[in-house]
Amino acid sequence: MSLSAYPIDPHLTAIAIAYKNEDYIADDVAPRVRVGKQKFTFLQYASDQFFNIPDTRVGRRSKPNEVNLEASEVTDSTEDFALDGGVPKADMDNADERYDPLGDEVEFLQELIALDRESRVAGYVFNNATYNPGLRETLAGTSQFSDYVNSSPIKKIRTALDMPLVRPNQMTFGQEGWTSFSSHPEIVEAVLGTAAKKGIVSREAVANLFEVKEVLVGAARANSVKRGQAPALTRLWGKHLALTHKAKVPQAKGALQFLASFEFGDRIGAQWEDKNMGMRGGTACRTGESLRERIVAADAGYFFQNAFG
Repeated sequence: MSLSAYPIDPHLTAIAIAYKNEDYIADDVAPRVRVGKQKFTFLQYASDQFFNIPDTRVGRRSKPNEVNLEASEVTDSTEDFALDGGVPKADMDNADERYDPLGDEVEFLQELIALDRESRVAGYVFNNATYNPGLRETLAGTSQFSDYVNSSPIKKIRTALDMPLVRPNQMTFGQEGWTSFSSHPEIVEAVLGTAAKKGIVSREAVANLFEVKEVLVGAARANSVKRGQAPALTRLWGKHLALTHKAKVPQAKGALQFLASFEFGDRIGAQWEDKNMGMRGGTACRTGESLRERIVAADAGYFFQNAFG
């Protein structure tokens, strides 16, 4: 058994192989909005507030009709998400000069914090209960988009995009769903031409087809069993399809979007001496961030649960 995570043989080739998640999409689906304090407020307007047509005619000596802007002030606060780690002094002293033990430890902690955030955001976006009853649908059998013979995803998705009060400009797939969808004969034919029977289409082509800004694919995995047992890596983003709206400038005042991440301050990083770590002591470290994911405009999204079999 190795005494250290870091090789001490100077003749070893410095190649480090790490299996880790890449291309997290949480910041794209739930963009960050900076707030000045951990406790913050934002305004939610009634869904018909800006759609009621008033009588704006005014007589020569009449008083114009009066209307008032009404909103509910929602108070919330960010949560702190952090992890501690540490490196024994022996590891620091004996590590090959090509390695940065403390830096690697902090990077590892940040990777796990990002994984936790990805899981939280997927839990919002790919959750039937998040959406208004009239803006969600559960597919089954021949209606699922993985049924290449009977399903008609173009008509169903185009209809769904027109149903929310604010038209979605994002399509979010899980990796398995996207793999199936990108080869659906109806999609391939619509993108590549009527002569195309088989093929694979790009995310950009699907975004253009449905007139949305972007197509996102969640590919992250997480271990679904307790540490110490044989790993069982499962997808965080399941076989569903979410249509959501993201503001052009999420930070702008009055920006309307389905889901936002309210962020207080910058990501923190700290280190201190830990005399109780091993025989020689060591350096402890901490990193974290303060966030709150929150559904802002529930009428700006549509959800297909079990879109793929």
